[in-house]
Amino acid sequence: MTELKIPKRITTALVNSLTAGVVPRIGLEHVAVGRKQEIEAILSDLDNIAEGGAAFKIIAGRYGSGKSFLLQMIRNYAMDRGFIVADGDLSPERRLVGTKGQGLATYRELMMNLSTRTRPDGGALETMLQRWIAALQQAAMTELGLSPTDPALHLEVEQRIVAVTNEMQNMVHGFDFAKILAAYWNGYKLADDELKQSALRWLRGEYPTKTEAKKDLHVGVIVDDDNWYEYMKLWAEFAAKIGYKGLLLFIDEGVNLYKITNSISRQSNYEKLLTMFNDTMQGKAEYLGIFMGGTPQFVEDERRGLFSYEALRSRLVTGRYYVEALRNYNGPIIKLDMLSYEEILVLLQRLRLIHALHYGYEATLTDTQLVAFLQKAVGMLGADELLTTREIIRDFMDMMHTLHQHPGTDFDTLLGERVVQPAASNPDDELGDFLAEFEL
Repeated sequence: MTELKIPKRITTALVNSLTAGVVPRIGLEHVAVGRKQEIEAILSDLDNIAEGGAAFKIIAGRYGSGKSFLLQMIRNYAMDRGFIVADGDLSPERRLVGTKGQGLATYRELMMNLSTRTRPDGGALETMLQRWIAALQQAAMTELGLSPTDPALHLEVEQRIVAVTNEMQNMVHGFDFAKILAAYWNGYKLADDELKQSALRWLRGEYPTKTEAKKDLHVGVIVDDDNWYEYMKLWAEFAAKIGYKGLLLFIDEGVNLYKITNSISRQSNYEKLLTMFNDTMQGKAEYLGIFMGGTPQFVEDERRGLFSYEALRSRLVTGRYYVEALRNYNGPIIKLDMLSYEEILVLLQRLRLIHALHYGYEATLTDTQLVAFLQKAVGMLGADELLTTREIIRDFMDMMHTLHQHPGTDFDTLLGERVVQPAASNPDDELGDFLAEFEL
């Protein structure tokens, strides 16, 4: 058995997540196979973002094809290289815009999941601001020879904060954003926890009314459904000014926009997506990357998908020289295919080792048995069209658990009983989908 050393915390996350069919937050590098060209294309985008550019990518693939896995892997990579990242899933309660605050709910979700290398599990907002202020204090003390108790230190730090925020005041909502940062500094300087928490509440989009914000912070605006994306552009600029490479937004489950039955509401969300696309592609946004995961149906359906909105369709559709066999990955859409059988076999070999390491036994399954398992899976009726990596992994982990917990069980007998189930072409199985536009 190949020597493999992975901390118990990581093997636990990997085994639990993969058994349940969800993407683990940590340890992805131990199970990552394939996707070389897709990853290289996105890493090229990250280089551009770090230089002040922007990027917009839609990762399109069937349920279980690895969209969320790819997004999570890029998220972890970006944090290690100095980006601030924020991720969130769209849902009926979280959209890009909505009449009941669904856009603001997305902003709050992204801010709650704001992460950095030192805070990879979210909640990094306050840590980020404290790190910035501490860096300003350290620089002032080093450059001017000031002591931590010198009154001149506060004045110098304040001037440096103003220098950063003044540059942002020319941007949309930049003046109010700068005022909130100044309020946080004042709370920090005066050890006024109430003022600091009010500033953080405002930055997280948690103020329900402008009146309340004006009373606590003397600003007449709040983050709301209409302007939340403008504040994300401000956060990207601010991230770059305080020493990070930029801000990356990972928005998964884009199919929830496709599922909006009200056509006007759905078009409003597509308009917001068009704004994001134009800003990033035309250079109106800086240090910002937007990566969205969705199904091919969400993108290509000409009745309800992104292609139903002509302005988006004309920007996202492939050019006349696009060849499927010679696919390029520089466009706004990255299409994920099923992993090759060779790549899946490598993945099964890694899972075999991780399972044995986690439960502390010597792996006995042979490569020949792994091939037999894979052949059984891909030999299923309809597997070419419907089988996904998720189903194979979940069934393989299930089989490994059974063999481990019942040592007398014979692999060949178990394989004959267990059947890998292909994924449904649409898990939601929306019968009567053609009637979805009608409302009673």
